[in-house]
Amino acid sequence: MLTLIFDRSATEFGQEYHPENPARLINTEAYLLDKRPDWTWMRPRLATEPEVLRVHLEKHLERLRQPLDFDADTPFYPGIEEHARCAAGAAIGAVDLALRGRKAFALMRPPGHHATSTRAMGFCYLNSVAIAAHYALATGCERVAIWDFDAHHGNGTEEIVFGNKRIRFASIHQYPGYPGTGTASRGNVFNWPIPPHSDPDQHASAVHRALDDLVEFNPDIVLVSAGFDAFAGDPLTEMTLEREHFAKFGQRLRATGIAAAAVLEGGYSSELPILIEAFLAAWSD
Repeated sequence: MLTLIFDRSATEFGQEYHPENPARLINTEAYLLDKRPDWTWMRPRLATEPEVLRVHLEKHLERLRQPLDFDADTPFYPGIEEHARCAAGAAIGAVDLALRGRKAFALMRPPGHHATSTRAMGFCYLNSVAIAAHYALATGCERVAIWDFDAHHGNGTEEIVFGNKRIRFASIHQYPGYPGTGTASRGNVFNWPIPPHSDPDQHASAVHRALDDLVEFNPDIVLVSAGFDAFAGDPLTEMTLEREHFAKFGQRLRATGIAAAAVLEGGYSSELPILIEAFLAAWSD
Protein backbone atom coordinates (compact mmCIF):
# COMPACT_ATOMS: atom_id res chain seq x y z
CA MET A 1 0.00 0.00 0.00
CA LEU A 2 1.33 3.41 -1.00
CA THR A 3 0.47 6.80 0.49
CA LEU A 4 0.66 9.93 -1.64
CA ILE A 5 1.23 13.09 0.38
CA PHE A 6 -0.30 15.95 -1.56
CA ASP A 7 -1.90 19.33 -1.04
CA ARG A 8 -3.72 21.17 -3.80
CA SER A 9 -2.17 24.42 -2.59
CA ALA A 10 0.97 23.19 -4.38
CA THR A 11 -0.86 23.76 -7.68
CA GLU A 12 -1.82 27.34 -6.82
CA PHE A 13 1.41 29.20 -7.56
CA GLY A 14 3.69 29.45 -10.56
CA GLN A 15 3.40 30.26 -14.25
CA GLU A 16 2.51 27.91 -17.09
CA TYR A 17 5.40 29.16 -19.23
CA HIS A 18 7.88 28.07 -16.54
CA PRO A 19 9.05 24.43 -16.73
CA GLU A 20 8.35 23.94 -13.01
CA ASN A 21 4.65 24.72 -13.28
CA PRO A 22 1.35 23.72 -11.62
CA ALA A 23 0.43 21.32 -14.44
CA ARG A 24 3.15 18.95 -13.25
CA LEU A 25 1.05 18.13 -10.18
CA ILE A 26 -2.40 18.75 -11.63
CA ASN A 27 -1.85 16.17 -14.35
CA THR A 28 -0.12 13.70 -12.05
CA GLU A 29 -2.87 13.85 -9.43
CA ALA A 30 -5.54 13.20 -12.07
CA TYR A 31 -3.56 10.34 -13.63
CA LEU A 32 -2.84 8.58 -10.35
CA LEU A 33 -6.41 8.93 -9.10
CA ASP A 34 -7.54 7.19 -12.29
CA LYS A 35 -4.84 4.53 -12.55
CA ARG A 36 -4.32 3.73 -8.87
CA PRO A 37 -7.61 4.21 -7.01
CA ASP A 38 -6.35 1.93 -4.22
CA TRP A 39 -3.53 4.27 -3.21
CA THR A 40 -4.08 6.40 -0.12
CA TRP A 41 -3.90 10.21 -0.15
CA MET A 42 -3.11 12.46 2.79
CA ARG A 43 -2.32 16.12 3.28
CA PRO A 44 1.00 17.32 4.66
CA ARG A 45 1.66 19.63 7.54
CA LEU A 46 3.99 22.60 7.36
CA ALA A 47 7.57 21.96 8.38
CA THR A 48 8.16 23.95 11.55
CA GLU A 49 10.73 26.70 11.69
CA PRO A 50 13.01 24.67 14.00
CA GLU A 51 12.85 21.75 11.54
CA VAL A 52 13.83 24.05 8.68
CA LEU A 53 16.58 25.71 10.70
CA ARG A 54 18.38 22.39 11.18
CA VAL A 55 19.30 22.83 7.50
CA HIS A 56 18.92 26.49 6.53
CA LEU A 57 20.17 29.66 8.14
CA GLU A 58 17.74 32.22 9.51
CA LYS A 59 18.86 34.72 6.87
CA HIS A 60 17.71 32.28 4.20
CA LEU A 61 14.17 32.27 5.57
CA GLU A 62 14.27 36.06 5.73
CA ARG A 63 15.30 36.19 2.09
CA LEU A 64 12.38 33.95 1.06
CA ARG A 65 10.02 36.62 2.39
CA GLN A 66 11.49 39.40 0.24
CA PRO A 67 9.57 39.96 -3.03
CA LEU A 68 12.60 39.75 -5.32
CA ASP A 69 13.45 36.95 -7.77
CA PHE A 70 16.27 34.69 -6.63
CA ASP A 71 17.75 34.08 -10.09
CA ALA A 72 16.54 33.91 -13.69
CA ASP A 73 15.12 30.41 -13.12
CA THR A 74 13.81 30.87 -9.60
CA PRO A 75 11.15 33.56 -9.28
CA PHE A 76 9.69 34.99 -6.12
CA TYR A 77 6.06 33.97 -5.65
CA PRO A 78 3.79 35.35 -2.93
CA GLY A 79 3.77 32.87 -0.07
CA ILE A 80 6.69 30.87 -1.47
CA GLU A 81 8.11 30.26 2.02
CA GLU A 82 4.87 28.58 3.09
CA HIS A 83 4.66 26.57 -0.13
CA ALA A 84 8.23 25.35 0.37
CA ARG A 85 7.57 24.55 4.03
CA CYS A 86 4.53 22.53 2.96
CA ALA A 87 6.70 20.54 0.52
CA ALA A 88 9.25 19.97 3.29
CA GLY A 89 6.48 18.95 5.65
CA ALA A 90 5.35 16.37 3.10
CA ALA A 91 8.89 14.95 3.05
CA ILE A 92 8.84 14.76 6.84
CA GLY A 93 5.46 13.04 6.71
CA ALA A 94 6.89 10.48 4.29
CA VAL A 95 9.66 9.76 6.80
CA ASP A 96 7.13 9.26 9.59
CA LEU A 97 5.20 6.74 7.48
CA ALA A 98 8.37 4.95 6.34
CA LEU A 99 9.50 4.46 9.92
CA ARG A 100 6.13 2.83 10.59
CA GLY A 101 6.68 0.38 7.76
CA ARG A 102 4.69 2.18 5.08
CA LYS A 103 5.73 3.53 1.69
CA ALA A 104 5.03 7.19 0.99
CA PHE A 105 5.71 9.65 -1.81
CA ALA A 106 5.66 13.42 -1.32
CA LEU A 107 3.86 14.59 -4.48
CA MET A 108 4.60 18.25 -3.94
CA ARG A 109 6.28 21.29 -5.42
CA PRO A 110 8.48 23.27 -5.36
CA PRO A 111 11.34 20.78 -5.61
CA GLY A 112 14.25 21.19 -3.21
CA HIS A 113 17.59 19.56 -3.96
CA HIS A 114 19.32 22.64 -5.41
CA ALA A 115 18.54 24.83 -2.38
CA THR A 116 21.64 25.32 -0.24
CA SER A 117 21.69 26.36 3.39
CA THR A 118 21.70 30.02 2.31
CA ARG A 119 20.43 30.19 -1.28
CA ALA A 120 17.32 29.43 -3.31
CA MET A 121 18.23 28.36 -6.86
CA GLY A 122 17.28 26.06 -9.71
CA PHE A 123 13.51 26.13 -9.02
CA CYS A 124 14.23 25.18 -5.36
CA TYR A 125 13.60 27.25 -2.20
CA LEU A 126 13.95 24.88 0.78
CA ASN A 127 15.81 21.57 0.61
CA SER A 128 13.01 19.17 1.50
CA VAL A 129 15.07 15.97 1.38
CA ALA A 130 17.82 17.43 3.59
CA ILE A 131 15.22 18.71 6.05
CA ALA A 132 13.67 15.22 6.09
CA ALA A 133 17.08 13.60 6.60
CA HIS A 134 17.85 15.75 9.63
CA TYR A 135 14.34 15.13 10.95
CA ALA A 136 14.97 11.37 10.68
CA LEU A 137 18.24 11.72 12.62
CA ALA A 138 16.47 13.79 15.28
CA THR A 139 13.74 11.19 15.73
CA GLY A 140 15.82 8.09 16.30
CA CYS A 141 17.58 7.09 13.09
CA GLU A 142 21.32 6.53 13.40
CA ARG A 143 22.11 6.60 9.68
CA VAL A 144 20.27 8.07 6.70
CA ALA A 145 20.97 7.52 3.00
CA ILE A 146 19.86 9.87 0.22
CA TRP A 147 19.51 8.49 -3.33
CA ASP A 148 19.16 11.28 -5.90
CA PHE A 149 18.51 10.13 -9.48
CA ASP A 150 17.31 13.51 -10.74
CA ALA A 151 19.12 14.47 -13.96
CA HIS A 152 20.62 17.51 -12.24
CA HIS A 153 23.21 17.31 -9.50
CA GLY A 154 21.79 17.75 -6.02
CA ASN A 155 24.28 20.49 -5.21
CA GLY A 156 22.26 21.90 -2.34
CA THR A 157 21.88 18.53 -0.69
CA GLU A 158 25.62 17.90 -1.05
CA GLU A 159 26.47 21.28 0.48
CA ILE A 160 24.18 20.65 3.44
CA VAL A 161 25.10 17.03 4.26
CA PHE A 162 28.81 16.98 3.38
CA GLY A 163 30.88 15.90 6.37
CA ASN A 164 27.92 14.48 8.32
CA LYS A 165 29.03 10.93 9.10
CA ARG A 166 25.45 9.87 9.80
CA ILE A 167 24.31 10.70 6.25
CA ARG A 168 25.48 9.19 2.97
CA PHE A 169 24.44 10.95 -0.26
CA ALA A 170 24.58 9.67 -3.83
CA SER A 171 23.69 11.78 -6.88
CA ILE A 172 23.55 10.40 -10.43
CA HIS A 173 23.23 13.26 -12.89
CA GLN A 174 24.03 14.68 -16.30
CA TYR A 175 27.41 16.35 -16.64
CA PRO A 176 28.03 18.73 -18.31
CA GLY A 177 24.71 20.16 -17.21
CA TYR A 178 23.09 22.47 -14.69
CA PRO A 179 24.34 23.43 -12.10
CA GLY A 180 27.82 22.39 -13.24
CA THR A 181 28.79 20.64 -10.02
CA GLY A 182 29.05 17.04 -8.87
CA THR A 183 32.09 15.92 -10.83
CA ALA A 184 33.86 14.07 -8.00
CA SER A 185 33.03 12.11 -4.86
CA ARG A 186 34.29 13.19 -1.45
CA GLY A 187 33.77 11.86 2.05
CA ASN A 188 30.16 10.88 2.55
CA VAL A 189 29.15 12.19 -0.90
CA PHE A 190 29.15 9.89 -3.94
CA ASN A 191 28.75 11.63 -7.29
CA TRP A 192 28.09 9.80 -10.56
CA PRO A 193 28.39 12.28 -13.48
CA ILE A 194 26.83 10.86 -16.66
CA PRO A 195 27.63 12.37 -20.10
CA PRO A 196 24.72 13.63 -22.21
CA HIS A 197 23.20 11.09 -24.61
CA SER A 198 24.71 8.17 -22.70
CA ASP A 199 23.49 4.63 -23.25
CA PRO A 200 20.38 4.34 -21.08
CA ASP A 201 21.23 0.94 -19.68
CA GLN A 202 24.69 2.13 -18.65
CA HIS A 203 23.10 5.18 -17.00
CA ALA A 204 20.59 2.97 -15.19
CA SER A 205 23.40 0.68 -14.07
CA ALA A 206 25.10 3.64 -12.41
CA VAL A 207 21.85 4.45 -10.59
CA HIS A 208 21.68 0.86 -9.35
CA ARG A 209 25.32 0.83 -8.23
CA ALA A 210 24.81 4.09 -6.38
CA LEU A 211 21.96 2.48 -4.45
CA ASP A 212 24.23 -0.48 -3.67
CA ASP A 213 26.76 1.97 -2.20
CA LEU A 214 24.04 3.42 0.01
CA VAL A 215 22.87 -0.01 1.17
CA GLU A 216 26.45 -0.79 2.27
CA PHE A 217 26.12 2.14 4.67
CA ASN A 218 23.43 0.12 6.50
CA PRO A 219 21.01 3.05 6.77
CA ASP A 220 17.89 3.01 8.88
CA ILE A 221 16.05 4.76 6.03
CA VAL A 222 16.66 5.62 2.39
CA LEU A 223 15.35 8.98 1.23
CA VAL A 224 14.85 9.32 -2.51
CA SER A 225 15.16 12.56 -4.45
CA ALA A 226 13.01 11.20 -7.25
CA GLY A 227 13.55 13.36 -10.31
CA PHE A 228 12.21 12.18 -13.65
CA ASP A 229 14.06 14.58 -15.94
CA ALA A 230 16.59 11.96 -17.08
CA PHE A 231 13.72 10.72 -19.28
CA ALA A 232 14.54 10.70 -23.01
CA GLY A 233 11.66 13.09 -23.73
CA ASP A 234 12.43 15.68 -21.08
CA PRO A 235 12.82 19.19 -22.56
CA LEU A 236 15.51 20.35 -20.11
CA THR A 237 18.08 17.55 -20.33
CA GLU A 238 19.91 15.34 -22.80
CA MET A 239 19.46 11.97 -21.16
CA THR A 240 17.95 8.78 -22.51
CA LEU A 241 16.09 6.86 -19.80
CA GLU A 242 12.68 5.37 -20.56
CA ARG A 243 9.69 4.41 -18.44
CA GLU A 244 11.02 0.91 -17.78
CA HIS A 245 14.21 2.29 -16.25
CA PHE A 246 12.25 4.22 -13.63
CA ALA A 247 10.20 1.10 -12.91
CA LYS A 248 13.45 -0.78 -12.37
CA PHE A 249 14.57 1.89 -9.89
CA GLY A 250 11.42 1.20 -7.92
CA GLN A 251 12.03 -2.54 -8.04
CA ARG A 252 15.60 -2.12 -6.82
CA LEU A 253 14.47 0.12 -3.97
CA ARG A 254 11.85 -2.42 -2.90
CA ALA A 255 14.40 -5.24 -3.07
CA THR A 256 16.62 -3.54 -0.47
CA GLY A 257 14.00 -4.17 2.19
CA ILE A 258 15.02 -0.90 3.86
CA ALA A 259 12.48 1.65 5.02
CA ALA A 260 12.26 4.34 2.35
CA ALA A 261 10.51 7.62 1.62
CA ALA A 262 10.52 9.47 -1.70
CA VAL A 263 10.00 13.09 -2.72
CA LEU A 264 9.37 14.57 -6.15
CA GLU A 265 12.19 16.66 -7.56
CA GLY A 266 12.38 17.40 -11.31
CA GLY A 267 10.67 16.03 -14.39
CA TYR A 268 9.27 18.40 -16.99
CA SER A 269 7.89 16.30 -19.83
CA SER A 270 4.21 15.60 -20.45
CA GLU A 271 5.00 11.98 -19.57
CA LEU A 272 5.75 12.85 -15.93
CA PRO A 273 2.59 11.20 -14.51
CA ILE A 274 3.39 7.95 -16.34
CA LEU A 275 6.99 7.94 -15.12
CA ILE A 276 5.97 8.62 -11.52
CA GLU A 277 3.40 5.84 -11.61
CA ALA A 278 5.94 3.40 -13.06
CA PHE A 279 8.43 4.06 -10.27
CA LEU A 280 5.87 4.04 -7.47
CA ALA A 281 4.02 0.95 -8.68
CA ALA A 282 7.25 -1.06 -8.95
CA TRP A 283 8.34 0.10 -5.50
CA SER A 284 5.05 -0.56 -3.74
CA ASP A 285 3.29 -3.44 -5.52
